[in-house]
Amino acid sequence: MEREDEEWELCNDDGFVFKREKRSRISDPGETSNPSNPELDPAAEERNRRMRKKRTLAKLRSKYRSEIQQWEALSNRFNAALFRTTLGEEEERLNANEATSFRDGSSPASVFIDEHLSMAEAQEVIINDVSNLCEVAESITRVMEEERKQSLFDLDVWSSPTNLMASLCAD
Repeated sequence: MEREDEEWELCNDDGFVFKREKRSRISDPGETSNPSNPELDPAAEERNRRMRKKRTLAKLRSKYRSEIQQWEALSNRFNAALFRTTLGEEEERLNANEATSFRDGSSPASVFIDEHLSMAEAQEVIINDVSNLCEVAESITRVMEEERKQSLFDLDVWSSPTNLMASLCAD
């Protein structure tokens, strides 16, 4: 009976609790060898449990760090785009003011058109940058969605009917 419990693990996914087979883990060379009967050596069992927990937490930390780096890159690109556009608008306004002060006979309509044309170009740059940011965000969510789907495919429901019945009757 204890051997059966060792082959299954409980998973809690947002309140949805289910059992699944433990995945095979490749042990580190530094890990102590398992005793023939783990009940005889609880200290070794505790060491192994702690090492597994430490590896799992390290994996999770690296995953979160990579996600944070991706979001920081997106944020930096967005802030840079905003800075470029505001800087570009200020330059355009200064150039338009200088041009109107030094031009003789320029109509206010042409100055108005030039100013709005520069604003439209700045808005186009912002739209292109936001569009690129949206594409990156979509790719990130697509990857996360694929991982979620894979976790659903790993459920016992998709295995053979005998395995499903055995997992349901194990409780």
